[in-house]
Amino acid sequence: MTTAAKQRVLIAGATGYLGGFVVREFKSRGYHVRALARSPHKLDPLKNEIDEIVTGEITDPDSIKDVCEGIDVVFSSVGITKQKTKLTFKDVDYQGNMNLLKAAKSAGVKKFIYVSVLNGPKLPHLAIVKAHEDFVDELKASGMDYAILRPTGYFSDMGEFFDMARKGRVYLFGSGDNSVNPIHGADLAVSCVDAVEGHQQEIDVGGPQVLTWREVAELAFDVQGKQVKITSVPVWLIKFAVKVTKLFNRHQGELLAFVSTMMTSNVVAPATGTRTLKEHYKALQI
Repeated sequence: MTTAAKQRVLIAGATGYLGGFVVREFKSRGYHVRALARSPHKLDPLKNEIDEIVTGEITDPDSIKDVCEGIDVVFSSVGITKQKTKLTFKDVDYQGNMNLLKAAKSAGVKKFIYVSVLNGPKLPHLAIVKAHEDFVDELKASGMDYAILRPTGYFSDMGEFFDMARKGRVYLFGSGDNSVNPIHGADLAVSCVDAVEGHQQEIDVGGPQVLTWREVAELAFDVQGKQVKITSVPVWLIKFAVKVTKLFNRHQGELLAFVSTMMTSNVVAPATGTRTLKEHYKALQI
């Protein structure tokens, strides 16, 4: 590979929570940054950090067939959560990234960095995770150098607790006694770029502080100076809600299944970074 100062990186997912931090981290280390976006105007806040913007839709292979030309490294954190179209997790998280991988191989890209989910191989029953891990299997078999990052959860996800606390009550799935060490996007971005320059191919990564899900909720109330009001939803009721939701909206049902699985599990990975959830919540309070 060329030196970092001369390497060219394509970032897919730059308009997402993690993507913006990844753009800044790559740029700060001297990379030439090319960002792929379906809606380029969404990259306006990052325009000073990006050398090139290319327009394309990851689910339309013809629109991205040339986006990797002249690129050394591809980074992708592409995936869907909120469903605005009829596209599924398989359409985007799997097939979309497969389209990008094909373009990368055609252009002679040297390394592909992909963000999946902690414990992904153990959770094939969850559609969102299966889509990620099916792509991971394809990436491993591609012959291209790669790194898979498996974060515990983003601070942006923890914002849901802050919003519930603002409204006066937090609902936990199960007892809330399981643990998690979520990570700030900027800290995760450091690990993502380190992965380009390192040799690890499977990287589990979490934030610096381990909390129970109940403590996450209590912290949201504490930062806002509100009385703690937490309701624990029984696991049996959650499973029932998942089944019912899938009948009417399969995408939302699968998301509910994913969230409930995370909140009733220990989601802890090796600690990295310095930013705490309390600091994040204080920033949301401003």
